[in-house]
Amino acid sequence: MGKLANRLIAVGLTGSLVAGGVFIATHEGHVPGTYVDPAGIITACYGHTSPELKLGTELSEDECLELLAKDLSSHNAQLMRAVQVDLSEGEHVAYLSFHYNVGAGNFRQSTLLRYLNAEQRVEACNQLTRWVYAGGQQLPGLVRRREEEKQICLEGVHHAANQTHTDYHERYSDDCYCGGVQLRQPKTHQ
Repeated sequence: MGKLANRLIAVGLTGSLVAGGVFIATHEGHVPGTYVDPAGIITACYGHTSPELKLGTELSEDECLELLAKDLSSHNAQLMRAVQVDLSEGEHVAYLSFHYNVGAGNFRQSTLLRYLNAEQRVEACNQLTRWVYAGGQQLPGLVRRREEEKQICLEGVHHAANQTHTDYHERYSDDCYCGGVQLRQPKTHQ
């Protein structure tokens, strides 16, 4: 497990929040202070936004990790209030990343959420790649991020459709890979 995942676990995050956090941090990048993002929003650290942020502020790595952990918890709570179905781990990671990036309002009003709550899971995953614009321009980084989110999402849908909850936990212990983050590892059978 990577350094960032271990640090997120140390601040109390688990499971999909850790995997989502590592995925998000990889795509947001880390700036130890404030900057203006491609949409013109003052941002800090791992994509943290707040009206209180001022350009020129520097933040330590610990401060950035604390902001990331708080943001993940907040976005996850908002995500789970909007979603009316149980999510696979892959779906959870993908939608948490998407929610973190586009915000609660955009997520709640999205066709993606309507498909998801109507149990049209593949269609919901496919909606991710429509969200590749910021400031009116298609951004290559968003194209890559959305494609990766879509793949994680579809893997989660496929996995959930082909295995029961019991089968999954019988076959896996506490570590596997979800979006490049180790979460569950296959058990060795003697």
